[in-house]
Amino acid sequence: MSTRIEQLFQKKKKVLSIYFTAGYPKHSDTLPILESLQENGVDMVEIGLPFSDPLADGPVIQQSSTQALAMGMTTEVLFDQLKDVRSKIEIPLVIMGYFNPVLQFGVDAFCRKCAEIGIDAVILPDLPLTVYEREFQETFERHGIQLIFLITPQTSDERIRALDQASKGFIYLVSTASVTGSGSGFGQAQVDYFKRISDMKLKNPIVVGFGIKDRETFNQATAHTDGAIIGSAFINALTEKGTAVIPGFIKGIRG
Repeated sequence: MSTRIEQLFQKKKKVLSIYFTAGYPKHSDTLPILESLQENGVDMVEIGLPFSDPLADGPVIQQSSTQALAMGMTTEVLFDQLKDVRSKIEIPLVIMGYFNPVLQFGVDAFCRKCAEIGIDAVILPDLPLTVYEREFQETFERHGIQLIFLITPQTSDERIRALDQASKGFIYLVSTASVTGSGSGFGQAQVDYFKRISDMKLKNPIVVGFGIKDRETFNQATAHTDGAIIGSAFINALTEKGTAVIPGFIKGIRG
């Protein structure tokens, strides 16, 4: 039986995924944001689990994480907020965070809770492939939770192949070696990089993250890949105008 993520990429081109920080801008905004994103045509959502030391995140997401943590967001609170999410949300849901909170919660307990709620996959940028395969792969697979791996312009072809073999769901293609929220569009080097990875004919769909903020960069990112993730630009919009901004923001990407 195919998963929600597999079904999505089988039927849709240019998948639009949105990242937002759980419990931001208001503590109670997690579910309303999910509902609004689904209503306005977003294909997949990454729910950010706030962490005090988010190494891969730029200042926008760091600030949102800091505020969410200050308002009491924790792994337990997020799971409680999402306990009935599948009664309203049908699109794939991914939790993106860092390994320390997962380890503190307990890896088995975390995966079991994700499965109970209906979370499809998890992104943990600081969990190395070798550690995952040696210590945690059996646990994730037993609970049916896909772990999404990241590749960057510096990742060797050999390692890309290894990550592709270990992956189910999609490959997260980091557009640059910098943190999220930086840059002002894609240059030729990045476009060539997207095409190079596409030409490798990986078994998993490729989704670009970092640097997508508007219709132009979304179209650039998806010209050679299967989808793109918008995070910092969306959080900036939430910060400035609150959740009412969502319909216009998504229309601005999709047209």
